[in-house]
Amino acid sequence: MSALRIERDNDLLRLTLARPETRNAFDADLIAELAEAFVDVGRSRAVLLSGEGPSFCAGADVDWMRASVDLDYDANVADANALRGMLDAIDRCPAPVVARVQGHAFGGGAGLVACSDIAVVHSGTVFAFSEVKLGIVPAVISPYVLAKIGPSVARRYFVTGERFEAATALRIGLVHEVATDLDATVDAILGELRTAGPKAARHAKRLVLDRPDGPESARRIAERRASDEGQEGLNAFLERRKPNWS
Repeated sequence: MSALRIERDNDLLRLTLARPETRNAFDADLIAELAEAFVDVGRSRAVLLSGEGPSFCAGADVDWMRASVDLDYDANVADANALRGMLDAIDRCPAPVVARVQGHAFGGGAGLVACSDIAVVHSGTVFAFSEVKLGIVPAVISPYVLAKIGPSVARRYFVTGERFEAATALRIGLVHEVATDLDATVDAILGELRTAGPKAARHAKRLVLDRPDGPESARRIAERRASDEGQEGLNAFLERRKPNWS
């Protein structure tokens, strides 16, 4: 059976980690499926990433970790690069990625949260960069986590591997919203995304990833203003009507 459930709901792509018996822990198959799914999002307005069952993702699968004990250095590099490729596919997914998080987000699971554009978490969720507890380090997820929480905060949570609550995750910038009614909050955010120009939302995400300089930023806004979507949005505003993508 597939470790990832893929559902296309009109303009929304739903990707659900479907290994609840392992708290949706990673193994090689799930990593490969996620990497492929995030490359092939088509014209989706948004991607909703969630985990089936009581936990979002508890990190690496025990059997997968057990197998890694017997890998030599080169095989370990290949294994890590597969994980890196998957995280990069999420981070650079053309469509906005919303993570719906509950239960546990440990290790690589917290890395998934860091790669998402918008992370909404249940108030009871627990997080940890727990790799040091196993004598290893959160190396592959570190670029994405550092981009979210910064080096000062990472120094504490990377070196201790301690667990922290949803409120702390919000305070340090790992997540964007803490909710008691997770589905209602996610639905509200997806509704907001649907009011944005489909292409504009993707270009806005690229601004954050690329961080263009002054001349390039001017070129990008000029390009969007002159585009069909930009013209429709500006005219709809001036004419006090909804744009044709709403």
